[in-house]
Amino acid sequence: MPGFLLHVGATVLCAHGGQAQPATPVPRVLVSGQPVVTIASPYMVAGCAMPPPPAGNGPCLTGQFVTAALRVTALGQPVLLQDSQSICAPTGTPLMPVVMQTRVMGS
Repeated sequence: MPGFLLHVGATVLCAHGGQAQPATPVPRVLVSGQPVVTIASPYMVAGCAMPPPPAGNGPCLTGQFVTAALRVTALGQPVLLQDSQSICAPTGTPLMPVVMQTRVMGS
């Protein structure tokens, strides 16, 4: 399904409100002047509100997207789209892209 590409400046949150940033964006491919992110890049999460054990199984520390664009790649890796699916460790909850550029779409 088509969606807008994610880049370094996109706001991506864990399910508990923690801010997620890509660890390894692709600096050679820019969208709105910022590097795009591929499925190969893990996300680092900061500020997750999920309590640690025994009250919960958090906080979210990292996230990894498991789906990406089927037809658009950067350096041979599929780029992330606004509807790409992900999972956080150790909670098993998703990352949620909430704000992204709206000029470039992929599928």
